[in-house]
Amino acid sequence: MDKYAVIGNPIAHSKSPQIHQMFAQQADEDIMYEALLSPTDEFKETVEAFRKGGGMGLNVTVPFKQEAWELADELSDYAKKAGAVNTLVFREDGSIYGTNTDGIGLVRDLVENHHSQIQGKRILILGAGGAVRGILQPLLMQLPSQIFIANRTPERATELVADMQELAQQNSPVCELAGGGFNDIEGEYDLIINGTAASLQGIMPPIPESCLASGVHCYDMMYGGRPTAFEFWCEDQGATKVMNGLGMLVEQAAESFSIWRTKMPDTKPVLEAMQLSWLA
Repeated sequence: MDKYAVIGNPIAHSKSPQIHQMFAQQADEDIMYEALLSPTDEFKETVEAFRKGGGMGLNVTVPFKQEAWELADELSDYAKKAGAVNTLVFREDGSIYGTNTDGIGLVRDLVENHHSQIQGKRILILGAGGAVRGILQPLLMQLPSQIFIANRTPERATELVADMQELAQQNSPVCELAGGGFNDIEGEYDLIINGTAASLQGIMPPIPESCLASGVHCYDMMYGGRPTAFEFWCEDQGATKVMNGLGMLVEQAAESFSIWRTKMPDTKPVLEAMQLSWLA
């Protein structure tokens, strides 16, 4: 039986084992998928032990995505630009291949599951960490007219924008990419994406109510058993659609599964099952 896992710290809360087992049943693939806890200072050692034990691939979550990027011998073009890896493949020749499926998962969830339009839209992204870095290229490829990255520390946002300007020109030359602090947010946005973890702690990033355009869609990359602070705030402001990151989790997992097993699973029944499990 082929072995896979998701590695992180903490990791007990992860829904990835349930998702991948449903994918495996659907695709008639005989795999074992577990949650793997790694000490924060022993990522490389934990990965090597898993690999020596017969592991064939890993999903990587907080706080190890940058370390996974550094560990990989070969990176996909997308992972090179993202500076973060969430999927590792252990090859027969001993090399490690790394890629990032987060942005693909986000775009699929927005466009295919929620029917949100990105092309020509004005996008506000909250946060400038690894999670946001990992979603920028797929968003740019959808040809928005504007992306503004706002962060508690403005310098991190402007540094990220500087890193991504060449990528923006290559993938979406018509898109205006800029960044700054929360106080620098001006104008109205059609799509607001929360890439911070603050709302899971009940903290809402300090953004102005005036930034929500008519018909705005709001997306929290986080998810939980109940709505996040960001979701509650957007509902209170009258957002047309408010979404969380559960669909992104399922869609990025499907992309990882297809890389490992060369079969793309049907995500709809899996997402429905995951949504029902929250209500049980």
